[in-house]
Amino acid sequence: MSGSMSRRLWKPGMIFVGGTAFAAAWLIRGGQNSVTIALIIEVTILISTAATYIRGGQNSEEGALAASERDERQQLVNQRSRALAGNVAMVASFLGLTVAVAVNGTWWWPCAAIFGVTGFAYLYGLSRFGVGEEGPAEDEDEPGYEARSPVRP
Repeated sequence: MSGSMSRRLWKPGMIFVGGTAFAAAWLIRGGQNSVTIALIIEVTILISTAATYIRGGQNSEEGALAASERDERQQLVNQRSRALAGNVAMVASFLGLTVAVAVNGTWWWPCAAIFGVTGFAYLYGLSRFGVGEEGPAEDEDEPGYEARSPVRP
Protein backbone atom coordinates (compact mmCIF):
# COMPACT_ATOMS: atom_id res chain seq x y z
CA MET A 1 0.00 0.00 0.00
CA SER A 2 2.93 2.33 -0.48
CA GLY A 3 2.01 5.63 -2.07
CA SER A 4 -1.74 5.14 -1.98
CA MET A 5 -4.34 5.87 0.61
CA SER A 6 -6.30 2.94 2.07
CA ARG A 7 -9.91 2.70 0.85
CA ARG A 8 -10.93 2.69 4.50
CA LEU A 9 -9.49 6.19 4.94
CA TRP A 10 -11.27 7.86 1.99
CA LYS A 11 -14.64 8.56 3.59
CA PRO A 12 -13.27 9.64 7.01
CA GLY A 13 -10.67 11.74 5.20
CA MET A 14 -13.31 13.52 3.13
CA ILE A 15 -15.43 14.16 6.24
CA PHE A 16 -12.39 15.61 8.01
CA VAL A 17 -11.26 17.83 5.12
CA GLY A 18 -14.77 19.12 4.36
CA GLY A 19 -15.63 19.73 8.01
CA THR A 20 -12.34 21.45 8.76
CA ALA A 21 -12.81 23.71 5.72
CA PHE A 22 -16.28 24.63 7.00
CA ALA A 23 -14.91 25.35 10.50
CA ALA A 24 -12.18 27.50 8.93
CA ALA A 25 -14.85 29.41 7.01
CA TRP A 26 -16.49 30.32 10.33
CA LEU A 27 -13.14 31.54 11.66
CA ILE A 28 -12.50 33.63 8.56
CA ARG A 29 -16.03 35.05 8.74
CA GLY A 30 -15.30 36.45 12.16
CA GLY A 31 -17.88 37.81 14.49
CA GLN A 32 -18.82 37.50 18.11
CA ASN A 33 -19.09 33.70 18.41
CA SER A 34 -17.08 32.58 15.39
CA VAL A 35 -14.32 30.89 17.40
CA THR A 36 -16.84 29.01 19.55
CA ILE A 37 -18.86 27.89 16.52
CA ALA A 38 -15.70 26.83 14.65
CA LEU A 39 -14.54 24.85 17.67
CA ILE A 40 -17.91 23.09 18.02
CA ILE A 41 -17.87 22.22 14.32
CA GLU A 42 -14.30 20.89 14.48
CA VAL A 43 -14.96 18.73 17.55
CA THR A 44 -18.09 17.34 15.88
CA ILE A 45 -16.12 16.62 12.71
CA LEU A 46 -13.35 14.87 14.64
CA ILE A 47 -15.90 12.65 16.41
CA SER A 48 -17.66 11.90 13.11
CA THR A 49 -14.35 11.13 11.41
CA ALA A 50 -13.28 8.75 14.17
CA ALA A 51 -16.69 7.03 14.23
CA THR A 52 -16.64 6.56 10.47
CA TYR A 53 -13.12 5.14 10.57
CA ILE A 54 -14.01 2.73 13.38
CA ARG A 55 -17.24 1.69 11.61
CA GLY A 56 -15.22 1.04 8.46
CA GLY A 57 -13.22 -1.65 10.25
CA GLN A 58 -16.31 -3.63 11.25
CA ASN A 59 -17.46 -6.63 9.26
CA SER A 60 -21.02 -5.42 8.62
CA GLU A 61 -23.08 -3.63 5.98
CA GLU A 62 -22.54 -0.31 7.77
CA GLY A 63 -18.82 -1.09 7.94
CA ALA A 64 -18.70 -1.72 4.20
CA LEU A 65 -20.46 1.59 3.56
CA ALA A 66 -18.13 3.48 5.89
CA ALA A 67 -15.06 1.89 4.32
CA SER A 68 -16.12 2.73 0.74
CA GLU A 69 -16.34 -0.97 -0.15
CA ARG A 70 -19.88 -1.19 -1.42
CA ASP A 71 -21.28 -4.17 -3.24
CA GLU A 72 -23.38 -3.70 -6.39
CA ARG A 73 -26.67 -3.36 -4.51
CA GLN A 74 -25.27 -0.71 -2.18
CA GLN A 75 -23.75 1.14 -5.14
CA LEU A 76 -27.12 1.12 -6.91
CA VAL A 77 -28.85 2.51 -3.81
CA ASN A 78 -26.18 5.22 -3.58
CA GLN A 79 -26.55 6.03 -7.28
CA ARG A 80 -30.34 6.28 -7.05
CA SER A 81 -30.12 8.44 -3.92
CA ARG A 82 -27.72 10.84 -5.63
CA ALA A 83 -29.97 10.98 -8.69
CA LEU A 84 -32.94 11.83 -6.47
CA ALA A 85 -30.93 14.52 -4.69
CA GLY A 86 -29.92 16.01 -8.03
CA ASN A 87 -33.52 16.03 -9.25
CA VAL A 88 -34.72 17.65 -6.03
CA ALA A 89 -31.97 20.30 -6.26
CA MET A 90 -32.91 21.08 -9.85
CA VAL A 91 -36.64 21.37 -9.10
CA ALA A 92 -36.07 23.39 -5.90
CA SER A 93 -33.70 25.81 -7.64
CA PHE A 94 -36.16 26.27 -10.51
CA LEU A 95 -38.99 26.93 -8.05
CA GLY A 96 -36.80 29.40 -6.14
CA LEU A 97 -35.86 31.16 -9.38
CA THR A 98 -39.51 31.34 -10.42
CA VAL A 99 -40.61 32.78 -7.07
CA ALA A 100 -37.74 35.29 -7.06
CA VAL A 101 -38.70 36.52 -10.51
CA ALA A 102 -42.39 36.71 -9.56
CA VAL A 103 -41.76 38.83 -6.44
CA ASN A 104 -39.03 40.86 -8.12
CA GLY A 105 -36.51 39.59 -5.57
CA THR A 106 -32.83 40.37 -5.72
CA TRP A 107 -31.95 36.85 -4.58
CA TRP A 108 -32.70 35.16 -7.93
CA TRP A 109 -29.07 34.62 -8.97
CA PRO A 110 -28.12 31.81 -6.52
CA CYS A 111 -31.20 29.89 -7.66
CA ALA A 112 -30.26 30.47 -11.30
CA ALA A 113 -26.67 29.36 -10.63
CA ILE A 114 -27.76 26.15 -8.90
CA PHE A 115 -30.31 25.46 -11.64
CA GLY A 116 -27.66 26.02 -14.29
CA VAL A 117 -25.08 23.80 -12.60
CA THR A 118 -27.54 20.94 -11.99
CA GLY A 119 -28.88 21.23 -15.54
CA PHE A 120 -25.38 21.19 -17.00
CA ALA A 121 -24.43 18.22 -14.79
CA TYR A 122 -27.50 16.34 -16.02
CA LEU A 123 -26.63 16.99 -19.67
CA TYR A 124 -23.00 16.08 -19.04
CA GLY A 125 -24.12 12.84 -17.40
CA LEU A 126 -26.26 12.00 -20.41
CA SER A 127 -23.31 12.52 -22.74
CA ARG A 128 -20.87 10.65 -20.54
CA PHE A 129 -23.05 7.75 -19.40
CA GLY A 130 -25.39 7.59 -22.39
CA VAL A 131 -26.84 4.38 -23.77
CA GLY A 132 -24.32 4.26 -26.62
CA GLU A 133 -21.46 3.91 -24.15
CA GLU A 134 -22.79 0.97 -22.15
CA GLY A 135 -22.02 -1.94 -24.44
CA PRO A 136 -22.49 -3.60 -27.77
CA ALA A 137 -25.71 -3.35 -29.72
CA GLU A 138 -28.24 -6.15 -29.25
CA ASP A 139 -27.80 -7.55 -32.76
CA GLU A 140 -24.11 -8.25 -32.07
CA ASP A 141 -25.24 -11.06 -29.78
CA GLU A 142 -27.17 -12.82 -32.57
CA PRO A 143 -25.63 -15.89 -34.24
CA GLY A 144 -24.13 -15.10 -37.63
CA TYR A 145 -23.60 -11.41 -36.85
CA GLU A 146 -19.95 -11.62 -37.87
CA ALA A 147 -20.89 -12.81 -41.37
CA ARG A 148 -23.21 -9.83 -41.89
CA SER A 149 -20.77 -7.27 -40.51
CA PRO A 150 -18.97 -5.47 -43.35
CA VAL A 151 -16.00 -4.36 -41.23
CA ARG A 152 -14.42 -6.30 -38.39
CA PRO A 153 -12.04 -4.52 -36.07
